[in-house]
Amino acid sequence: MINFNAKKGFICDMDGVIYYGNNILPGVKEFIHWLQDTKKEYLFLTNNSSSTPKELSQKLSRMGLDVSENHFYTSALATAAFLKDQAPGCSAYVIGEAGLFNALYNAGITMNDVDPDYVVVGEGKSYSLDALTKATNLVLAGAKLIGANSDVSGPIEHGIAPACGALIAPIEIATGKKAYFCGKPNPLMMRTGLRILNCHSAEAVMVGDRMDTDVITGLESGMSTVLVLSGISTQETLKEYAYRPSVVLNGVGDIPRLAKKAAQESVSGAANVTVTKVTEK
Repeated sequence: MINFNAKKGFICDMDGVIYYGNNILPGVKEFIHWLQDTKKEYLFLTNNSSSTPKELSQKLSRMGLDVSENHFYTSALATAAFLKDQAPGCSAYVIGEAGLFNALYNAGITMNDVDPDYVVVGEGKSYSLDALTKATNLVLAGAKLIGANSDVSGPIEHGIAPACGALIAPIEIATGKKAYFCGKPNPLMMRTGLRILNCHSAEAVMVGDRMDTDVITGLESGMSTVLVLSGISTQETLKEYAYRPSVVLNGVGDIPRLAKKAAQESVSGAANVTVTKVTEK
């Protein structure tokens, strides 16, 4: 069991952890209020590249949660930071939504559908056969292939939707080129998250609903890990992997409940020790 009260920072996935599509999950309000009331450092680290931090803040606001945009970091921002570091001022042909385009623009990366340095793919409704064909031929002409994340699916209200890993696969197959993915489980994204929180990995907890991205990233970064069963992974999923999370919970609402219970037991234990010492005298 993790001593949640002793941890300084919490990095949480969003889809399947905080909400499922447009529906907030049980216990989320209690969890966020606990983070804020106990003055924990926290960051929502999402592989979904479609939305900007401001849009994610507004989405939570519509669900009755007050979380400012500085508490969000997306795979779109991770992708933009990677390209800015690798090739400042480069150009890209992009398949994705506003979150990805805005992040790239803000990093000084220009759009180019003729001879780009990179082809960048994220989630989005702009995905089409025409865009796919254009991307394929640009990669064959020498553009490097970048994926915002390697997730093959993501939760929606009535099932799952194909995510970036699935959408980029046809380009990989058609060109024989493998994409480089910037989102989880890439450790660069997790290290950035820890820097934003100003936390050492031993002081932080990774909370997610996927064994193949959230848990493995937290584990390999030296963090305590929580798998919640409110999203993609299930108890059966655990059997497929050689590694395990630090703890498995039904949802994030269990975290403040366990923290409160641990605090009460600590106070009770301290009181018992005091009574014993007084009796001995």
